Amino acid sequence: MADDVRVPITCDLDIVQARQKGRQLAADAGFTSGDQTVIAAAISEIARNILMYARAGEMTLSVVANGERHALEVVARDEGPGIRDVERAMQDGYSTSGGLGLGLPGARRLMDDFEVVSGLGKGTTVTMRKWKRSNV
Repeated sequence: MADDVRVPITCDLDIVQARQKGRQLAADAGFTSGDQTVIAAAISEIARNILMYARAGEMTLSVVANGERHALEVVARDEGPGIRDVERAMQDGYSTSGGLGLGLPGARRLMDDFEVVSGLGKGTTVTMRKWKRSNV
């Protein structure tokens, strides 16, 4: 499997780069073009949140295995203000920035595994995985 790919997120161009690297890593691992698109969309949502709320962070992209199963894993970290109420932030329509409130819940729907760990004043880590379908 490929080594981890780290992408700093500090500006809009970094979102594009993270999407492209995620799509390429998924393609190299044999994911369908549809799954590559889904992964890129989820990466975009979370990278935009990093810029909007924390101003900077990092995404680590990798292919992980669980026995014979493989997934593309995205770990997004920032040292921003943190999320006051993670459960509420995961609800469609909830936003503290006046947006549509679809970023976190949208990314969660796109990916198979999704976890948010956040502490006020300590930042946020989002870990998400898309598992490769075995019949592909």
